[in-house]
Amino acid sequence: MTLPQKPAHRPSNARFSSGPCAKRPGWSPEALGGAFLGRSHRAKEGKARLKLAITKTRALLGLPDGFHVGIMPGSDTGAFEGALWSLLGARGVDVLAWESFGKGWVTDIVKQLRLPDVRVHEADYGVLPDLSLVDFSRDVVFTWNGTTSGVRVPDGRWIADDREGLTLIDATSAIFAQPIDWAKADVVTYSWQKVLGGEGAHGMLILSPRAVARLESHVPAWPMPKLFRLTKKGKLDAAIFEGETINTPSMLALEDYLDALDWAESVGGLRGLMARADRNAQVLFDWIAGADWVANLAADAATRSNTSVCLKIVDADVMALPVADQAAFVKGIVSRLEAEGVALDIGSYRDAPAGLRIWTGATVETADLEALTPWLDWAFAAGKAAL
Repeated sequence: MTLPQKPAHRPSNARFSSGPCAKRPGWSPEALGGAFLGRSHRAKEGKARLKLAITKTRALLGLPDGFHVGIMPGSDTGAFEGALWSLLGARGVDVLAWESFGKGWVTDIVKQLRLPDVRVHEADYGVLPDLSLVDFSRDVVFTWNGTTSGVRVPDGRWIADDREGLTLIDATSAIFAQPIDWAKADVVTYSWQKVLGGEGAHGMLILSPRAVARLESHVPAWPMPKLFRLTKKGKLDAAIFEGETINTPSMLALEDYLDALDWAESVGGLRGLMARADRNAQVLFDWIAGADWVANLAADAATRSNTSVCLKIVDADVMALPVADQAAFVKGIVSRLEAEGVALDIGSYRDAPAGLRIWTGATVETADLEALTPWLDWAFAAGKAAL
């Protein structure tokens, strides 16, 4: 058995995880030296730092007037579930699922909230459900970018301008990388740990005026956990959206998020971030086009993610193996790359088909992806040689 020769160059940063994601280039713990620690987050200075994060987020995203931004506990999951628990129940719901997290929202809506009027639009990994079947007289719940399938909605044109219901959008792996049409968005959530490479535990909740109107006119039929309570005496709890968080935040993680926002501004703001993600993803797309053993899991080029690029093995010899052996083959690729210090945490999500998932968001350097692709070919060839 002749093993293939290893490539000459390694990525400078082997962190290609899809969450938590790579820190911004040049990051070090010293960047957090000014963190407001050992004090109450309700102190004047603490509230000012929290409000600054909200203000900078609003500016970076270019949010329309009337939109509210709040910091929520529990990462993107906490932010999105807070919205589901607070807003749903006034209308029927259409929920879309084509990967793990979308299916998780189906579970929340159907099995936990037990809403009586729910239509589920599902699709297999790699494709979108039929978007033309969505009824916008109802509330509509979906992920903008399916992190575990690498499939995103192509744009917001399929969302009705004259919708009667709300759109509730999990955008954690899309925000700051893909353009979101704010006229079509009523609720948008994300976590600090994804596209800007921040730390876990906190999520961001963005509400449109239509969402606020729903909050103030609709009382859910179920008990509301304290961590999800967005109203007070029937009105929006405005303090949450001024930096007075529902529970105690990590001021160290907050300082890290502020550092990430500063970096984002330094690389050209939102346009710069999206351009970096596009360039990064294109490195993998170009490599895939010339490889005969791998393909993009997303079948339609218009729906291919520019942040969480998911790959499937298409080599005939590997595909002829039993399913368990195919999975073992992919694990072998992942293990070889990790042992070489070339790529960390790039195996597919546990619920997804066996394959690779490589983060190409803005905090990843294009040169590192260019250095990675020969190693992907090497790891595959090494696995084939061992069959």
